[in-house]
Amino acid sequence: MSSSPSDHHAPHVDSPAPPWIAEERDACGVGFLAQLRGEASHWLLRQALAGLDCMEHRGGCGGDADSGDGAGILCAIPWGFLDVVWPAAREVSGTRGLGMVFLPREEPARAVARGFCEAAAADLGIRSIGWRSVPLDRSVLGPMAATSCPTIEQWLVAADVAAEALDTLLFRCRRRAADLARRTWGAARAGMLYFASLSSRTVVYKGMVRSAVLPRFYRDLLDERFAVPYAVYHRRFSTNTLPRWSLAQPMRLLGHNGEINTLLGNLNWALASEESLDQVWGEAAADLKPVVNGAFSDSANLDAMLELMVRSGRPITDSLLTLVPEAFRHQPELTGRQAIQDFYDYSAGLQEAWDGPALLVFSDGRWVGATLDRNGLRPARYCVTSDDLVVMGSEVGVVELDDSRVIEKGRLGPGQMLAVDLVRGRLLKNWEVKQEAAERHPYGTWLAQRQHLPAAPWRSGMGLSALELLQAQTAFGFTAEDFDLIIEEMAGLGKEPTYCMGDDIPLAVLSDKPHLLYDYFKQRFAQVTNPAIDPLREELVMSLEMQLGARGSALRPDAAAARRLQLRSPLLNEAELAAVTSSALPCRTL
Repeated sequence: MSSSPSDHHAPHVDSPAPPWIAEERDACGVGFLAQLRGEASHWLLRQALAGLDCMEHRGGCGGDADSGDGAGILCAIPWGFLDVVWPAAREVSGTRGLGMVFLPREEPARAVARGFCEAAAADLGIRSIGWRSVPLDRSVLGPMAATSCPTIEQWLVAADVAAEALDTLLFRCRRRAADLARRTWGAARAGMLYFASLSSRTVVYKGMVRSAVLPRFYRDLLDERFAVPYAVYHRRFSTNTLPRWSLAQPMRLLGHNGEINTLLGNLNWALASEESLDQVWGEAAADLKPVVNGAFSDSANLDAMLELMVRSGRPITDSLLTLVPEAFRHQPELTGRQAIQDFYDYSAGLQEAWDGPALLVFSDGRWVGATLDRNGLRPARYCVTSDDLVVMGSEVGVVELDDSRVIEKGRLGPGQMLAVDLVRGRLLKNWEVKQEAAERHPYGTWLAQRQHLPAAPWRSGMGLSALELLQAQTAFGFTAEDFDLIIEEMAGLGKEPTYCMGDDIPLAVLSDKPHLLYDYFKQRFAQVTNPAIDPLREELVMSLEMQLGARGSALRPDAAAARRLQLRSPLLNEAELAAVTSSALPCRTL
C-alpha cells in the first residue's frame, strides 16, 4: 500500500466495538469474490462490501477520526443497472466503455476537463455518448475528506471495435486527456482530472473514506439492481504517501497490501525501458510516456506498469508473474517443472522484480485473482464453495458462508498465485496458472542462446608490496575501523558484521574526510511493517545473479531478448573480466 504514517485509528463508529479495535495496527485489507459460472448478483456485491467493512481495523484514519486513508471496490460494469438509470446507455451501438472520473468542483473548470476527455477520445475514433453525475451523499464524509472531495461523474463512450481493442484505445485516451490537463493547467493542478477507471469491462468506486462509509457515499452500491459476478475490495493503511482521493485503492487493475521496497530501482528501470515502447506501440508510444511517475505511490506505479503490460497484449497473470516472481533458484517444488523455471529465468533478464512484502489482488475483467511476492509475508486465505463461489481475503470469516457448502480452504504461500478465468469459468491453482504462462512461448529454446560466464579461480598470491598496499588502501579511503570491524570479521567468520539500524555519522557527501565509494549510497526501504529477514531465508529469496547485454522488452517476449551473458555475481576477478571481453558481446574498455 502507500501513504503517510498515520497514528490515528478510530474504531468503527457505526456500531459498538471492543476497545482493542482502536489499538490494532496492520497493513491494508484486500480481497475478492468471484462467481465461477459468471452469474451476476447484488448479493455478491453486498458480501464484498461486508468483507470490506470487516477490514476497518486494517485501515488508517485521519486526525478527524472520520476521514479514512481510503477504501474502494473494483467490479464488473453493471450494464443492466446503468441501462435502467441512464437511458442513453441503452441506445449505444458498438462496444461500450465506462469511465469513473474525478473532476474539479467548480463548473467552469469541470467543463474544461470534460473537454479534455472528449477531445482525446475524438482523436482516437472513440464516440463520447454522455456524462452521468454519480449520486453521492457527501454528508457521510469526514471533514478532511469532504474538503478535498472532487465532483465524480461517469463517462459513457463507444467504438466499433472489440473489447480488447477498445480497452487499448481507452488506455491511450486517458493518458492523452491527462496530458492535455497537465499542459493547460500545469503539473500542480493537473490532478484535478483523474480517472479512477476507464474500461469496457471494469469500474472502480473508491474514495478517501472508511470501509463502512463507501456504500453510503456511493448510493449506486446500495441499489438492488447493481449486480456483478465478481468484485475486488481494498481498505488502505497509508505508509509512504499522504492519503488522497486518487490514491485510494483498488487502482485500475489491482489492490496492493504491503510496500514495494525496490521502488526507486524499479522506477529507474521503467523509465530507462521507455525506448522499447516504440517497438510495441509504434507512434502511439508518445501517448504512454512517462510510464511511471515518482510523484505516485508505490501501489500506483506498480498498477501503471501492470496496466502497460496488459494493454500491450500480455495476459494479466503472465504480467504479474513477470513483475512479482517467486524465488525460483532454490525452490524444491520447481523440480521437474522445467518450463516454469525457464519462464522465470527468461523473465529475470527483462524485468526487475517489484519486491515488497506484497499481496496483490487483481482483475482486468477477464481474470480475477491474487498473488504473493517471494517473501510471502502477507496473509492470503481463500475458500471455494459447492455453488462455485471463490472467496479470498487478508483474513478468514469476513464473508458469511454456509460451512456445509465450503468444499476447499487454503492459503497462498510465498510467490504463489490463485486465479479465476472469468471467460471460461475456471479456477486455476498456483502451478496451473504458471504452467499456462510458461507454455505461451518456447522460453527454454530461447534460453539456449544465452551464454554463461564460467567461474575462474581468484589469485592467491600477493600482488602488491606492503607499502604499495598501504598506499592503495589510503588512496581508496579504507580506515583502520574498516579492517578491524568489517573486513577481518567477514574474512575470519565468513559472515557479515551486525550493526544497529541507527547511523549518526555525517553523510559522506557532506563530510570533509575521504570515504569509500559505498559510503555515498544508502539503502532505502519501507520500515513500517517489514520483519527482519534471517540469513537462511535470505539465501532462499535473494540472488546476486545478473545479465549483461541488450535488455529486451517485457511487453512482448521474443527470442532476441535471451541473447545475453549470465553472471553468477557482479564481482569479477581478473580472469573472469578477461572472459567477458572475449565473449560474443561487443565490449569497450573505458
